[in-house]
Amino acid sequence: MSENKDIKAAVETIDREVEALEMMKKELNDNFTKVLDVIEKCKGRLIITGMGKSGHIGRKIAATLASTGTPSFFVHPGEASHGDLGMLSDDDVVLAISNGGESKELSDILMYCKRYHIPLIAMTKNPDSTLGKAGDYLLKLPDDGEACPLGLAPTSSTTATLVLGDAIAIALMERKGFSETDYKRRHPGGKLGAILCKVSDLMHSGDEMPIVGEDAIMQEALMVMSEKMLGCVGIVDKKGILIGMITDGDLRRWMSPKLIEEKVSTVMTKNPKTIRPDVLASEAVYVMNNTGRGITNLFAVEDGKPVGLIHIHDCLRAGVV
Repeated sequence: MSENKDIKAAVETIDREVEALEMMKKELNDNFTKVLDVIEKCKGRLIITGMGKSGHIGRKIAATLASTGTPSFFVHPGEASHGDLGMLSDDDVVLAISNGGESKELSDILMYCKRYHIPLIAMTKNPDSTLGKAGDYLLKLPDDGEACPLGLAPTSSTTATLVLGDAIAIALMERKGFSETDYKRRHPGGKLGAILCKVSDLMHSGDEMPIVGEDAIMQEALMVMSEKMLGCVGIVDKKGILIGMITDGDLRRWMSPKLIEEKVSTVMTKNPKTIRPDVLASEAVYVMNNTGRGITNLFAVEDGKPVGLIHIHDCLRAGVV
């Protein structure tokens, strides 16, 4: 019985918050585009501020914007009144968040923006509030009450604020043509960094590549393999095109007293599997794991010429699986 009541409360909460989002969607207008324009043209940073729950959501919005190509950070309004106003510059834009628009703690930031002509974006449900009237641009939050049964705890309002912040971030990403590569630069660590890692980020290039010419004998190839310690050597023709590859496995199959006198073109595996340097490292792992008995190295090539070599161990160390 209690479980049904719990589920009923949860469903009602979700429904109320969805209603608020639907209302906000219908109320979107040209002000949203104007806000994007001023943020996109901003030569400084987008400074986000808010008190209480609005502040908590503001921190998340600032983090999302910063990680998706819009320099942004959060300034606590209380700290701003005690010196952190110095973080604002004339080139910045301020986004102030207050559901009701009457947070007294915002007053110093609002006055500072007016005094120094810093563009102010007001995010509030009440256009006639102190914040609503002070803003140069208005982003209206839905005035649909809270999902809280008492109508007091910020619930629907904070959800709407969060979603509107996400909408700003995504719209700016699309305007700027923000790419996976851009995202990777801002997320070098953890699982995201590993997922977005490219072959070119991990491959051995230049003098690190084990390469010999097609006319070389195995003695030379073995010396290069021993020096580079990558378990293979690539064979290139006179134009620098990769035509073959010799691995530890090939050595075992050709093992004989006369091996060092053989020409590399006799021992090599012709037309080895290769990969482009601009693809994700996870694709290299897939190719290595799904090629016959499995391989541990792939040459990265451009126009048939080797530009790098990626080893399965490089991928494992980077967390690419």
